[in-house]
Amino acid sequence: MAGLRTEFPFTLPKGLIDSDGRLNQKGTMRLATARDELEPLNDPKIRDADDPYLSVIVLSRVITQLGSHNRLSPRDVDGLFAADLAYLQDVYAIINYGTPAEVQRYLDEATGGATISSIPQDPGPATGGSPVSDAARSMLARDGTATHDAPDAQDQDLPDEPPVRTSPRRARIEEVGRSSGRPG
Repeated sequence: MAGLRTEFPFTLPKGLIDSDGRLNQKGTMRLATARDELEPLNDPKIRDADDPYLSVIVLSRVITQLGSHNRLSPRDVDGLFAADLAYLQDVYAIINYGTPAEVQRYLDEATGGATISSIPQDPGPATGGSPVSDAARSMLARDGTATHDAPDAQDQDLPDEPPVRTSPRRARIEEVGRSSGRPG
């Protein structure tokens, strides 16, 4: 039986420009621990479990390397381009909450082992798919093609806004925030 993989490679779409003017795009992220997700809730900068800065702190804890940097501070992460932050949030969701198939698809794509056309699409549960599945599909669809079999927009009535989906991480953080008496 193979051991548990705990570190995963990534390549930022834009990259972090360090103080020496070097562009850093390649890095690694490790699996998060419960401590990585819970301790930032006690940070004085965090108002509640929905605070957007929470993901910045969590990412700074789990990114083990980016270019020549072996450790990133929250200040480094909040200095990333928005596209890079969104990408890292997707990577985090996939490696921590994705199915083994989703993680493998991400690894194949991250290491150049697969193309979007060779990846079978998992429709997800009958409830419309999981947020992790959607994140995995969006990361793998670099060429801009649709990755699901939805009818054309003109063939269906679309709501004004998509339904809000709560990730397992967000649900757990909210639960911990409520149980600790923090304002929600």
